[in-house]
Amino acid sequence: MCGAISAGLCLTDGRPTPPIYSIGPLIATEGRDKRGREECLSWLDTQPKRSVVFLCFGSVGLFSVEQLKEVATGLERSGQRFLWVVRSPPSHDPAKKFAPPPEPDLDALLPEGFLNRTKNRGLVVKSWAPQVDVLNHEAVGGFVTHCGWNSVLEAIMAGIPMIGWPLYAEQWMNKVFLEEEMRLAVVMEGYDKELVTAEEVEAKVRWLMESEGGRELRERTAAAKESAAAALREVGSSHSALMDVVGHWKRS
Repeated sequence: MCGAISAGLCLTDGRPTPPIYSIGPLIATEGRDKRGREECLSWLDTQPKRSVVFLCFGSVGLFSVEQLKEVATGLERSGQRFLWVVRSPPSHDPAKKFAPPPEPDLDALLPEGFLNRTKNRGLVVKSWAPQVDVLNHEAVGGFVTHCGWNSVLEAIMAGIPMIGWPLYAEQWMNKVFLEEEMRLAVVMEGYDKELVTAEEVEAKVRWLMESEGGRELRERTAAAKESAAAALREVGSSHSALMDVVGHWKRS
């Protein structure tokens, strides 16, 4: 598509579109904050290679208490290792609509006994984790994501296959692109309904970590990681596009 636009094949009011230069992926290559780093990364250090599913839904991705319990039940039944970032549910108080959510009370939000039963293979982190560092840790083997584009790029650059769970805005479109065009994600069915069931969470997490289909998804993601890295090298497409921009500026 970018090639067609750059070649002037896409017209607006009979005129070619302005020049477009494909530069990227542009993401942070390491964590930008130290909060929570020590606990979750130290825990990951103790886990087998590519054995952990990371669940994180962005800075404003919030679930109801009922949905949190379904996710917890699905993770427990899956038998897989997990690192899960949990945020407090959205407030129904209009006065608190735009206020930062309070720190989650995990004992109240999650099924009774869940933390104790899963303590040997799972870690629940309150509100935030250093996502870039987590995705690049060798213990992480899968990512359940809201399909925000920064998260998608970070996962691709780390070579981590995804389970898409879009929540709002352009994330639904990103999900389609990831699933149908790039084939770098599978979708958590029910994301567009009132509730994703524990059975679906269990099935998708198991599929990603244990099945032949999950292995093929990991291989495609590894290939995408290499393509993205190649684009950023000195002779890569991104570097060349940036040099084209610089050349255009110099001639202006």
